Amino acid sequence: MTVKAITEILEQKAPLQLAEDFDNVGLLVGSPDMEVTGILVTLDTLEAVVEEAITRNCNLIVSFHPIVFKGLKRITGANYVERVVTRAIENHIAIYSMHTALDNVPDGVSGKMCEVLGLQSLEVLIPGTRAIKKLLTYVPRAAQDALL
Repeated sequence: MTVKAITEILEQKAPLQLAEDFDNVGLLVGSPDMEVTGILVTLDTLEAVVEEAITRNCNLIVSFHPIVFKGLKRITGANYVERVVTRAIENHIAIYSMHTALDNVPDGVSGKMCEVLGLQSLEVLIPGTRAIKKLLTYVPRAAQDALL
């Protein structure tokens, strides 16, 4: 089975379009056409997780949190994110993240927490069709000083 076939199954459960705009979900490292030898599921893709995947012959890591969040400008091994990405690529390991896509499905992370807490009459606080807009206002320094 390929990475793509497995991620299609995951996306039936937690469609990527349900993720928050700020998030980075989906296939973050690796080829969708790669044949999967094993899957390691984790909360965070740390260096030890990649080493465990190598030891267990897993070439797909499915993580909750994305290892690459805002993007990388360089990959030099200067921090753990760069080292994880490098080690994964060197060992042909794909990394897939579900984060807020899994948060935002009714039977996902938030839904499970509600169930455990025994909550009832549940509704989405901020639906995907957000009516909330962000307004940024810049006031020149001179105008700020004049107001004080």
